[in-house]
Amino acid sequence: MDVDDLVIKFQQEKDLVAYEELYKMYHKSMLGVIDNILKDEDLSKDVLQEVFIKVWDNIESYTPKRGRFFTWLLNISRNAAIDKTRSKDYKIQKRNQSLDIFVNISVPEDREVSDEEKTLFDKVKKMSEKCRKIIDLLFYKGYTQRETSEELDIPLGTVKTRSRSCLNSLKLSINK
Repeated sequence: MDVDDLVIKFQQEKDLVAYEELYKMYHKSMLGVIDNILKDEDLSKDVLQEVFIKVWDNIESYTPKRGRFFTWLLNISRNAAIDKTRSKDYKIQKRNQSLDIFVNISVPEDREVSDEEKTLFDKVKKMSEKCRKIIDLLFYKGYTQRETSEELDIPLGTVKTRSRSCLNSLKLSINK
């Protein structure tokens, strides 16, 4: 059964087997996005669990016309991780940790990634330096547009324009 069939079955029937298959297919990629933002494996797993509860509760809101299911899942994952970093508890927890935890942080190289994620990474790598920086800060590191503006020392309007332009060109290159 392909992804579209699983999604339809899950949407129409809340089919647990279809849900489990979708989890098996995407949980590693989603965890990678979450962990890239949070840099805390246990917390990332907790957020992933919350994301899959959201997916279960809100599957009706997914429509193929607005994008692929994989993209929808990654957006939910990314937003949940960013929401977590903005929570009061998270800020207090991070403030109380020693700096040693932030030394030598790296993404595990042995993490399995889906073909879709590989394609996305390859397309992003081929983009201009400006686009890669914007996409990295906004989507992989969870920065706001204002924080991205400050980090890159460019006007906020430029960040908004570049992000829209870069995402459009990325979308076009993926759809080829």
